[in-house]
Amino acid sequence: MAITLRQLEVFAEVLKSGSTTQASQILSLSQSAVSAALTDLEQQLKVKLFDRVGKRLVLNEHGRLLYPRAVALLEQAGEIGTLFSQGNGALRLFASSTIGNYILPALIAGYRRAVPDTPLSLQVGNSQEVINAVADFRVDLGLIEGPSHHPDLVTRAWLNDELVIFAAPDHPLAGRKLELPALADAPWILRERGSGTRDIVDHLLLSRLPHLYVINMWWLATTAWSGVSQIAAIRP
Repeated sequence: MAITLRQLEVFAEVLKSGSTTQASQILSLSQSAVSAALTDLEQQLKVKLFDRVGKRLVLNEHGRLLYPRAVALLEQAGEIGTLFSQGNGALRLFASSTIGNYILPALIAGYRRAVPDTPLSLQVGNSQEVINAVADFRVDLGLIEGPSHHPDLVTRAWLNDELVIFAAPDHPLAGRKLELPALADAPWILRERGSGTRDIVDHLLLSRLPHLYVINMWWLATTAWSGVSQIAAIRP
């Protein structure tokens, strides 16, 4: 069976207009082409869709059963036809917490003004979640704060960031020149493992400390100072 969209279109238009003559005018086809398409459709389905009453075509029970399905298929075909008419493929983004919460909102607002009709989705998580989503093809683009060691991903540097150690004004280390032993003796609040910020801190700082007392409270690290990736030292 090789039912075509044209045959379904002819059937639906004959039903709406009431005759092959009017349907041919609306579809810009000859009346013989409309009649042939309708006949071919009935032959493939092995049923009559209209009862011939004189010169009139009256929809029968088979036609009533087909009509809503034919309309649904024609509507879906129309949606497919316009889906990429303006290059409007959906853009799926996944960003690490600082980028997603503080940097992307303004960028997305500008993008939406420039390309208002393109569907866009954004997820926010830690860097490892972003890397996994890109590697699994669940998103189109990932934005992270640290390096990616995944062998199948291509990475590009796009912004510079600064990591800052901060503490309360009355903290024993406040205002002092920071030395590694003093930093090692203080309790730390850090991002969770899997975070790009945590990876950088582990690589550049923690590897040089003899020991470390860590409190994993990543939500505090990402909300305590808007716009900056941080690690925090607190008083015991």
